[in-house]
Amino acid sequence: MDLSVENIRVQLQHQSIVKDVSLAVKKGEFVGIIGPNGSGKSTLLKTIYRLIKPVEGTILLSGKNLSTLPLSESAKSVGVVSQFNALNFDFTVFDMVMAGRTPHKRALSTNDRQDYELVCSALRQVGMEQYGDRNFSSLSGGEQQRIILARALAQQPKLLILDEPTNHLDIKHQLQLLALVKSLGIGVLSALHDLSLAAMYCDHLYVMKEGHIVASGPPRKILTAALIRDVYEIDCEIQENAATGMLTVCYYPTQLMPVVKGA
Repeated sequence: MDLSVENIRVQLQHQSIVKDVSLAVKKGEFVGIIGPNGSGKSTLLKTIYRLIKPVEGTILLSGKNLSTLPLSESAKSVGVVSQFNALNFDFTVFDMVMAGRTPHKRALSTNDRQDYELVCSALRQVGMEQYGDRNFSSLSGGEQQRIILARALAQQPKLLILDEPTNHLDIKHQLQLLALVKSLGIGVLSALHDLSLAAMYCDHLYVMKEGHIVASGPPRKILTAALIRDVYEIDCEIQENAATGMLTVCYYPTQLMPVVKGA
């Protein structure tokens, strides 16, 4: 499933948060959105998964205008892993993941064998198959994040939207989660803070600053010391592993920042 976002503007409390943003995600492509806090990344994602309505612009899913699709139809295709997973009442882990099957079921229909198999498979994929009977609220933040991903996997989405998916995860599970998402072979749009992880897993990056897209392209083209200094107001070096070709962003502690002539 392809995603096309065209000239989106989002206004909250009479203030423009997302300003004339356009981007695209092709089937099988892992696209990242990077930028500092407050740049509009989460607001943009919430608009795409229909939690917020834009005041201008168009969002297309495989050529269909998202605003004209019933919520039930777009929910069958678009899975979401958000930052905040607080609940007003508790579920077991198994029931939490089973909720991912809801868009595919008719009202009052019961869970069938396929539903159970998909939920068990999703829990295995995130390494949480032994946690099915636990209460969701009893889990750590990182464990909850993996369960939210499992719920999205059980949904069998054609497009996956992730908002800071590695929050609360240790390094091992950050790498496992992003590798799993990459292996799905579906379109992925993810806001990421860790620029090294963005370089490792993303096929294409969009850089946001103050509500605008200020740069876009492959990570190797986009992740430069000059751009990071301009967007994040911090100095760094971009290092390349000679054996793997992977890029790593190495930041200077404030007291060690080099003097830049002409700055």
